[in-house]
Amino acid sequence: MRFEWPLALLFLLLVPLALAGYVIAQRRPPRYALAFPNLEVLATVVDRSGAWRRWVPPALFLIALAVLAVALARPHVAVMTEREQATVVLAIDSSGSMMADDVPPNRLAAAQAAIRTFLDELPPKFRVGMVAFAAEAQVVAPATTDRELVRSSLDFLVPSRGTAIGDAVARAAQVAHDAVRPQGERTLASFAAPAPGSDAPPAAILLLSDGFQTEGVLQPLDGAAEARALGIPVYTIALGTDEGIVEFGFGLERREIPVPPDRETLRQIAAETNGRYFDAPTAMALKAAYEELGSLLSEDEGEAEATFAFLGVGAALALAAAALSALWFSRIP
Repeated sequence: MRFEWPLALLFLLLVPLALAGYVIAQRRPPRYALAFPNLEVLATVVDRSGAWRRWVPPALFLIALAVLAVALARPHVAVMTEREQATVVLAIDSSGSMMADDVPPNRLAAAQAAIRTFLDELPPKFRVGMVAFAAEAQVVAPATTDRELVRSSLDFLVPSRGTAIGDAVARAAQVAHDAVRPQGERTLASFAAPAPGSDAPPAAILLLSDGFQTEGVLQPLDGAAEARALGIPVYTIALGTDEGIVEFGFGLERREIPVPPDRETLRQIAAETNGRYFDAPTAMALKAAYEELGSLLSEDEGEAEATFAFLGVGAALALAAAALSALWFSRIP
């Protein structure tokens, strides 16, 4: 919570002063007293079961006073709002290991289905680009609001040899950076909190891979360092299980090659760039990861003034105190 006029909180000092004044008033001896009261008769007349009532209206009044003092400081609270514009670059592994069927019908088909749903749920003004990578990283769709262009590029992904994770991260970071801010540099910031004072919409990379790096110029963490230098967070998804295999060759030349995902490298890339890591051993987990990413990227943390809410609560408490005092004691505290 942030206060626009924090000095107004000094009015909270009125609460203990008012409490002290009430306690002193209650302990003050009565102006008129009986000289020789009959205590036995008096004990039968006085009803002590409702003694707690005399504290309820003053307590409500003091709480109302505190709430109204906070309202004077004009409090602002954090709220989540719908983000209207942003750039998302999808970096998708198109290596031969994506044909493993441990995520049915195979890893590539499961990824394509999850990404189509992800594209459908993104806000329409979001720009989406795509980088496919195997032995090298290629831009298959520029950052655009044309969803059909991105979907058609997704449909034509063809598995091939090699996995160049580092090159893919660096290439996707450059695409995202150029789309957001063609000139100048951005400081590193998470997707949900763009650089202070920046008027450019935020950007992020969604990297999906199912194996270890085998090709490419840059190592994975070198690519992550380039993304970090450009201020682009990388959200990573490790697709597949340790039992995944792909088959090559025919007849006697046929071989089965294990293709487990490199979870640790993807986790390090996310940590290095201020992103997040997701593990997707099943198609359902992959879909859930993209759904969570969609919610994360579509929401923005903002502020809303809560002054009127505090005023309403304070006024309601003050009215309740006055009503109870009038009902029980025929007077207003």
